[in-house]
Amino acid sequence: MTADDAPAPPMAAAEPAEAGRAAADHDDSLPLTVIQPPRRWVPIDLGALWRYRELLYFLVWRDVKVRYKQTALGAAWAILQPFFTMVVFSVFFGRLARIPSDGAPYPVFSFTALVPWAFFANGLTQSANSIVANRDLITKVYFPRLAIPSATVLAGLVDFAIAFIVLLAMMAYYGITPTANVVWIVPLLLLALVTSLGVGLWLSAFNVRYRDVRHALPFIVQAWLFVTPIAYPSSLLSEPWRTLYGLNPMAGVVEGFRWALLGTDSAPPAMVMTSAAVAVVILVAGAFYFRSVEARFADVV
Repeated sequence: MTADDAPAPPMAAAEPAEAGRAAADHDDSLPLTVIQPPRRWVPIDLGALWRYRELLYFLVWRDVKVRYKQTALGAAWAILQPFFTMVVFSVFFGRLARIPSDGAPYPVFSFTALVPWAFFANGLTQSANSIVANRDLITKVYFPRLAIPSATVLAGLVDFAIAFIVLLAMMAYYGITPTANVVWIVPLLLLALVTSLGVGLWLSAFNVRYRDVRHALPFIVQAWLFVTPIAYPSSLLSEPWRTLYGLNPMAGVVEGFRWALLGTDSAPPAMVMTSAAVAVVILVAGAFYFRSVEARFADVV
C-alpha cells in the first residue's frame, strides 16, 4: 500500500480555548435566561406584564367574544342580570319593606348600585376560575400568569359600558340629571376593578390547589351582595359604624356611584377612602401571593 492509499489521520479536536471563544461569541447573540428556584415571596414583575401587553389584549378580546358565544340573547345578558335583580329588589325591598332610598326613586337607587356590582361579581367569578379554565395554555407556553385573571376582569368593562348606558336612560326617564360629581365615576370604577382583581387573584390561586373554591364561590358572591348597601342605603348606619362599613370595598364603590350620579349624600369621604385603602391592600397582597405560587400552577392544574 502506497503512501497515497494510507487512511487520513483523524482530525484533531478543536483547542478548548478556541471552542470556548466560539461558544461565547455565539451565546452573545442570544438572549440570556437565568432559571432560579422560586422564593417564598416573588416580586411583582409588572414590566413582564407590560412586555406581554399584546397577549393581554388578545386574551381580553377572546374573553369578550366567547362570553356570549352561541347564546340567544348575546350581550343582552349584561343588561338583563342587573335589570331583573332591580325589579325583584324594587318589589320586595322598595314596595313591601319600604326601605328608604335617600330621596331617589327606588328602581334607579338600586340599579345604580347593581351596575358596578355586576361588574365586580362577574369579574370575581370569571377570574377565580380563569387559571383552571386555561390549564392547556398554562402547561404549554410561558407568559406572565397575571395576564389571565387580569384579562377576565378587564373584559367585563364591555358589559359595564352596556349596562351604564341603560342606567343613563333610566335616569333620563325619571328626570334625574347627573351631578357634576359624575367625573368621579372613573376612579370609582377603578376601585371596583381593583377589588375584583385583588380578590380574584387570591381565589384563582387557591382554586388551582383546592377545587372547593368553585363550590364556595356562589355563596361568597351572594353573601357579599347582601353585606353591600345595594338594596338599602348606608345612611341607615350612624358614625363610626358607617365609616367602618367601608372595610367592605364595594360599599364605597356603590355609595360613591349613587353620590356621583344621583346626588345623594350617602358617600362620606371617610368611607370611600377606607374602601380604597382596603382594596389596594387586597390587590397588592393577592398579587404577591399569586406570584409566589404561580411556578407550581403547571404541575398542579
